[in-house]
Amino acid sequence: MGVVIIDGSTVRSFVEDEAQFKKSADEAFAALDLNSDGVLSRSELRRAFESLRLIETHFGEDVATPPEELTKLYDSIFNQFDCDKSGTVDQKEFTAELKNILLAIADGLGSSPIQMALEDDDDGFLKKAADLEASKLSG
Repeated sequence: MGVVIIDGSTVRSFVEDEAQFKKSADEAFAALDLNSDGVLSRSELRRAFESLRLIETHFGEDVATPPEELTKLYDSIFNQFDCDKSGTVDQKEFTAELKNILLAIADGLGSSPIQMALEDDDDGFLKKAADLEASKLSG
């Protein structure tokens, strides 16, 4: 387990590094596209968010959320990604919304640093942002 310290500029720099960000977004999209059809279905995107367990826990404690409430929430998230309302999320939509989310995180963090404990095999976007910043500092 490792600890990284990031702030908004760390995340913003990662998003603004077009090559790194596109590579990471493409890898995430490919991992989520379980049937390799080039688009994400509602169930593929929901499965990804369910695996994060962001909604079903509160500070590590399980929270009972009614299934219909979860469905509404996941549908709302899907609709945010599905910009053209086609019923699927293509690579371009996924990347654009991911960028919006990460820039919102950057704005929320501002210049206030946060400390994150990460598993050694973590390959999330915030870890990649921290790794990119570290490589620029050491290079």
